[in-house]
Amino acid sequence: LGDMVLGIFGSIFFLLMVCYVYCIWSRIPFATANLKTGCAAVRANCGITFLAYVVTAVAFGWTILWTVVMVGVQDKLITCEQVNGVNQCTSPNYGLLFLLFLSYFFTHQVLSNIIHVSVAGTVGTWWFMPGESGFCGGAVLGSFFRTITTSLGSVCFGSLLVAIIEALKQIAYTARDNDDMGQCIYCLVQCLLSCLEGILEYFNKWAFVYVGLYGYGYCEAGKNVMQLFKDRGWEAIIADDIVGTVLGMLSLVVGLICAGIGLLVTDRTDWFDAINLYMNDNGTFVKFMAGIVGFVIGFALCLIVMGVIASSVNSTIVLFAEGPAEFEENHPELSREMREAYLKIHPGCI
Repeated sequence: LGDMVLGIFGSIFFLLMVCYVYCIWSRIPFATANLKTGCAAVRANCGITFLAYVVTAVAFGWTILWTVVMVGVQDKLITCEQVNGVNQCTSPNYGLLFLLFLSYFFTHQVLSNIIHVSVAGTVGTWWFMPGESGFCGGAVLGSFFRTITTSLGSVCFGSLLVAIIEALKQIAYTARDNDDMGQCIYCLVQCLLSCLEGILEYFNKWAFVYVGLYGYGYCEAGKNVMQLFKDRGWEAIIADDIVGTVLGMLSLVVGLICAGIGLLVTDRTDWFDAINLYMNDNGTFVKFMAGIVGFVIGFALCLIVMGVIASSVNSTIVLFAEGPAEFEENHPELSREMREAYLKIHPGCI
């Protein structure tokens, strides 16, 4: 019976995916043109990718520092003792935990959104003033400088909203593990917070494009996002979904290739023979770990680049609606491809 139910749900899901692909099939050329334009902008300003890796390294360092602080706080505030042979610990200070989680998620959100806004500003400069492009040209450095100065308040405000929700989710998880929250209430809270988080993150993704392009405040950028969805809502959402899916699959493929390289290295070299001898193992464990490490490294490094491209594509979608004349003047070939793809969907609209 269980297999039959799983089969029915699998079939329904497959049919829904087929219907979705059928409905968006005509939009794929436009999404492809957006992706090509976004990649061209990143390629002309590849320094923004290097900047993304630097910020990711900073985020990794912050994670290590925060973990050390978190362990120290828990060791200081939470005490455990044996009661009738059972190890019992005092309940955590949820107010302090919330502040710790908030600091962690807020910092990561700010760092991530700094890159997103910087990419948007870089693509905007490339769109309107292609002469400023370059690895460390005015487009990259100018956009990054504006992001960490005049636009930092907008970045922090939008990041704070998401960080509060993420911190509340973590608090609910901790409360459930400590039997301070029932399972049913936990599921309801997590569902509500996850929905709010998803909506806010998607809204922020577009709002920060306007922040990076025009230097708007967060609230003003939000108004422009609503106008964008009103004018070209489904086209923007579908193009973003198609491109996001492609970039995610590409990251997965790169991770699998790197996993294969890791397995090949362990099989074709004697670099890990000492480990095999020490563990008295025939190499299975080392091959497994090499595959896992290779996949994680390849997937993570590729995901950073794909994130930059995704931000560039989002900026392209906005700019195509906001400044088509400048695009035609500065990048006529790319503009022609995007216009032709858009006209296939909406004849006579341009």
